[in-house]
Amino acid sequence: MTGTITFLTDFGTDAPYVAQMKGVVLSIAPHVRLVDLSHAVPPQSVRLGAIVLADCVRWFPPGTVHVAVVDPGVGTDRPILAAEIGTWRFVAPDNGLWSLLTRRFPIHRVVRLAESSYWNSPVSPTFHGRDIMAPVAAYWASGTPIEAFGPPAQIECPLAWPSPEIHDDRIVGQVIAADSFGNLVTNITQSELAKLGESPGKRHVVVGDDSVLRFVTTYGEAAPDDLVALVGSSGRLELAVVGGSAARRLGVDVPDRCAASLVDAMDRPLKVMVEAVRR
Repeated sequence: MTGTITFLTDFGTDAPYVAQMKGVVLSIAPHVRLVDLSHAVPPQSVRLGAIVLADCVRWFPPGTVHVAVVDPGVGTDRPILAAEIGTWRFVAPDNGLWSLLTRRFPIHRVVRLAESSYWNSPVSPTFHGRDIMAPVAAYWASGTPIEAFGPPAQIECPLAWPSPEIHDDRIVGQVIAADSFGNLVTNITQSELAKLGESPGKRHVVVGDDSVLRFVTTYGEAAPDDLVALVGSSGRLELAVVGGSAARRLGVDVPDRCAASLVDAMDRPLKVMVEAVRR
């Protein structure tokens, strides 16, 4: 038990909703530490919420309770779950936010939130984050056992994630998101790149109809305005323009709301191929 609760939402930073959730938690468990993962997930973007959640949790100590509220189905009969995954605890709707977590970490116990004595009353049909998820997280971080919150359940993962094609001399993937710098994030991981059996300097990256001529380790290895490929801090292959925006260069629109977050690029797939150069 760390007494730490994190929040991930699509609420933005200019609305009072996050503060209300924190107030609920502190009214129940004034001793806990509250940490914001992000509140800049684009509205209703469950897929990007799943990416942010999976990329952040491994940096937190065991026992941390992560509350994720990206919930286009709020007020419907979609279940809300509490789950022990890896060494952490999660409270979130079962709408796909779990889909990358469950690929990376083992699932231990899952319950459906059904015991209303741990909720606020009355429950707003449009704000389950405040009235159901936040109080459950507070009780859980204070020592209430998971089985008190409801019956056993299973996590469903309705989101389909594209997997790269792995060949002996090439990997074919696609861009899945753009970050706040305009870097394009792909679904090709560092471990998959290692299967090519060549050093980064002997890899050729083709993006759409353009070629990325340089595979670098840091941005400082290239000149300003160069289009390069590198493995980012998430462990995924990224495409970047040094001092600029690969999203703009390659025609992936990045809305203003992306300034502090990611934007989903899967509705306009951009093919990425990494080839080993045999010499």
